[in-house]
Amino acid sequence: MTNFIPIFPLGIVVYPGERLNLHIFEPRYKQLIAECYETKRPFGIPTVINNELQDFGTLVQISELSKLYEGGEMDIKTEGQRIFRILEVIQQVPDKLYSGAIVNYPVTYEDANPETIRRLVAGVRELHRMLKVTKDFKKEDSELRSYDMAHHVGLTLEEEYRLLNFLDERQRLEFLKQHITRVVPLISEMEKLKEKIKMNGHFRNIEGFNLK
Repeated sequence: MTNFIPIFPLGIVVYPGERLNLHIFEPRYKQLIAECYETKRPFGIPTVINNELQDFGTLVQISELSKLYEGGEMDIKTEGQRIFRILEVIQQVPDKLYSGAIVNYPVTYEDANPETIRRLVAGVRELHRMLKVTKDFKKEDSELRSYDMAHHVGLTLEEEYRLLNFLDERQRLEFLKQHITRVVPLISEMEKLKEKIKMNGHFRNIEGFNLK
């Protein structure tokens, strides 16, 4: 299925199910958001990387208009719905200030092995422990999925976008697992290095080596 959607390109990756708060201040996007809010229509947030519009993005729905300022600026709350792929960009929508796109919606597969999820969540918790970070996912660990964790494991923007391209949950979980497997040992070594640096210059009780 293909259809037209208004687009709001941003230098971020939004995932389905993600709740995103936005402050709207540019005239073209004030128009876009006002129309979408009035008609209850969703809009698309395609990712921009290195000033280039990428093919994939996420359709989002406005869940709340939190504040309307005197100059027309807005604070809104949105929630990601589904992934889209851009087929054609419409730079100037007729009689509008904003751009749009003809998109389709790739089929995604969400099945995942519970044990795979358990191990990944344990890895994420260990990463957060090492970094002294506390994260409340507001879900039971068994209910977490790749999109819930992707913004909280230290991925670069390019890596977050790559994850968006994976249409199978098993691929996404494997991608995150490989990242955790690579990063945790590096952090562990950094912690050891920090402790070693702290020890230098301090009096230490070190037993001498017995040559006998």
